[in-house]
Amino acid sequence: STQSTGEHEDYSFYKSMLFLLENELEECGLDNLDFTMEIEEFGVSEIRELKPGSRNVVVTNENKKEYVKLLCQMKMTGSIRSQIKAFLDGFYDIIPRHLIAIFSDSELELLISGLPSIDIDDLKANTEYHKYLQNSLQVQWFWRALRSFSQSERAKFLQFVTGTSKVPLQGFSALEGMNGTQKFQIHRDDRSTDRLPSAHTCFNQLDLPVYETYDKLRKQLLTAISECPEGFGLA
Repeated sequence: STQSTGEHEDYSFYKSMLFLLENELEECGLDNLDFTMEIEEFGVSEIRELKPGSRNVVVTNENKKEYVKLLCQMKMTGSIRSQIKAFLDGFYDIIPRHLIAIFSDSELELLISGLPSIDIDDLKANTEYHKYLQNSLQVQWFWRALRSFSQSERAKFLQFVTGTSKVPLQGFSALEGMNGTQKFQIHRDDRSTDRLPSAHTCFNQLDLPVYETYDKLRKQLLTAISECPEGFGLA
């Protein structure tokens, strides 16, 4: 998701957007925002509308989700659209657009890089636990579920929690996060067990609810990695 990319690329921006989504705008003095963003391109600043005709649209608690989505899109792509266009023009000269349009970004990565060989024992040996123990029932179920996954499902899981399907050459002890080497983490999520697992790719972190059964944990984990290629979620 765009918000997940925002977390990975600019953590302070991600935190400010999360704060905006989780709080009432008036109480935080954020009731003077509009659907524009200041962009600096080649040393020149300009105010750019997040969507056509949005310069005078005020951000409210009702439309702030749309505002955050458009702001993330502008930050990640709109602010460098001329550079992206130049890259894509060259790329499509080599591979015609209609040949790759059927693939998502995660599918295209797997197509280019191939399915990784994921050593579950190595990943388990380089995992940190927060509010869970290694012998917690949900942790044991998690590893059982991961071992039951196909290679393609394991690759989707790795994309979900780290943002990429690539396995470090030195193994999972060399897994990189936002601030350097960062092992895979499983955090206990004490909210509703109706929630899907979520992830924070810049920390290689999985938030795992305390599911009541193995079957429910496996089903929810599969749904999460299939529906949300990178794991940020607000639901």
